[in-house]
Amino acid sequence: MGDGSADEYKGRVKEAAGDLTGDQELKDEGKVDRATGKVKDAVGGAADKLKHALRKD
Repeated sequence: MGDGSADEYKGRVKEAAGDLTGDQELKDEGKVDRATGKVKDAVGGAADKLKHALRKD
């Protein structure tokens, strides 16, 4: 599990906990964690593609 995936998972757990307890702040934290995870995955994927492209030359 990559760094981004861990953040996405943590965010889902926080969102669910916030939903169950009625804690909007926790739910919002979960949304931020999920978004952070998606950004990390996107940046990591772009970096991998760039490394691969540079090695071809």
